[in-house]
Amino acid sequence: MTEKSVPTRTVTGRALAVLDTFDVKHRRQSLASISRRADLPLTTVHRLVHELEKQNALVRGSDGDYEIGSKIWRLGLLASVHSDLREVALPYMEDVYQLHNDAVQIAVLDGLRCLIVERIAGSRTLEVMSKPGSRLALHATGVGKVLLAHGDAELQKAVLNSLDRFTDQTITDPGVLETQLKTIKVQGFAKTQEELAEGAVSIAVPLRGKGGNVIAALGIVAPSDGRDLGKLVPVMQVTGAALSKKLVEAGLGDAARLQAST
Repeated sequence: MTEKSVPTRTVTGRALAVLDTFDVKHRRQSLASISRRADLPLTTVHRLVHELEKQNALVRGSDGDYEIGSKIWRLGLLASVHSDLREVALPYMEDVYQLHNDAVQIAVLDGLRCLIVERIAGSRTLEVMSKPGSRLALHATGVGKVLLAHGDAELQKAVLNSLDRFTDQTITDPGVLETQLKTIKVQGFAKTQEELAEGAVSIAVPLRGKGGNVIAALGIVAPSDGRDLGKLVPVMQVTGAALSKKLVEAGLGDAARLQAST
């Protein structure tokens, strides 16, 4: 395709064409892939992607590939499906928060990251990176590991091939993580020990939709002060089961609806 054929689309149309190239099977893409899938010249895509990156609509990874950025999430949050999810989940999150006043969060899958949709935290809660709108590594967070453990083979392969290190405790060995994911799927919960941030531990349980499919994750993030968060696993699992039932009843049991805009 040549530059001369491009003006048949408006600038807005071309930008949307670039964003439309991202989907479940194309969560991270090179410029060449975007150009091919958008049917736009590489020079045009380069300009559009650069502008979208400046606006946080796209994010460039360390390998040079691009993925959907936080601005798309913020716009997506205005959609009724995300506001409905937060409205249904908040009472259950508040119940968990009252147990120890540690941060409670709910996350959905967002490409090769997990997206924090809602978080409850008090003035004394550990300061962590997981604020609403944060897109966190799947392999280094409790909620992320739950989503990854129940993800498809393509997702797991992509994540296992790019395990960034955040602390000395981050699991970067694909074999070790793969074994852990199998355990998480069987035992019904995940935990982390200072894998994303020093001084922070977490546990998380799956939230299930129609057919028992995992559509989101509910987790607690706490200081690594010697407390045994494992004691909270049964409570989290009961809460997760109750919230899962409520989500299905509210018509939010479809993973495709809850998944972020990728």
